[in-house]
Amino acid sequence: MSIVEVNHLKKYYGKSRGIEDVTFSIEEGEIFGFIGPNGAGKSTTIRTLLALIRPTAGSATIFGLDCIRNAPQIARRVGYLPSEVFYYDGMRVLELLKYSASFYRRDCAARIRELADALDLDLKKKIEDLSFGNRKKVGIVQAILHEPGLIILDEPTAGLDPLMQQRFFELLRAENRKGATVLFSSHVLSEVRKLCNRVAIIKEGRIVNVDTISALQDNGYKKITLEAKGAVSQAEYALEGVTSLTVQGNLVTFLYQGGVNALLHMLAERELINVTIEEPDLEEIFLHYYR
Repeated sequence: MSIVEVNHLKKYYGKSRGIEDVTFSIEEGEIFGFIGPNGAGKSTTIRTLLALIRPTAGSATIFGLDCIRNAPQIARRVGYLPSEVFYYDGMRVLELLKYSASFYRRDCAARIRELADALDLDLKKKIEDLSFGNRKKVGIVQAILHEPGLIILDEPTAGLDPLMQQRFFELLRAENRKGATVLFSSHVLSEVRKLCNRVAIIKEGRIVNVDTISALQDNGYKKITLEAKGAVSQAEYALEGVTSLTVQGNLVTFLYQGGVNALLHMLAERELINVTIEEPDLEEIFLHYYR
């Protein structure tokens, strides 16, 4: 069952592109990664899903409900952490979280204290006295205190130290085990690799690939590093199946997708000192889409 369905979503700000053509779906129980550099369209997609902005074209549903027409019903079942959090400075943390819980008409007192303990968050402090990292902790608690069916996180680990990031990941996995679906937007690939089942890669407002993490790393790509006899030119290796090609003197590196026999035939025709063939990591595959 798909919890999120996005179909050819487009958002323009006047003549400026927000997102151009975004299509993907998220299945129930997934931790789904949404990756791309800043400015690629991740936050615009999320804000459109949550009806914080209206799309120029296309459609999206959450829990089978239209994201624009049924926004209030959806909001009660979704937890959202934006990339930047802003609060009323004069409030104490506990006051703010109780105020947030009141929107869901639930007694979340025990849940708030449980989450605050897990994240080492002082509930008595005033918002204005909190560091950026502690404000982010408040946002995390606020996003999941009502035990939502869908958790949407936009660059959630910014400001968290490595130990707190690990606690946060454990918390997310626990919510997922209880049945929550997670949309995890980030430009930090190591986080996505640790957490996510599948991932969508967005480039310049368009989805360029949606696949499992394992498939991205096992889709026939090989990372080739060559040491040639003497200097070489890029034109010598600009062949079918070769991408992300770099040449520095007699050192050549590239990603190759295609038949192994064709690769070996190509290498046999060149004067080489050394050859290394290995599996590329997720970062290298990701950069391939951006070159």
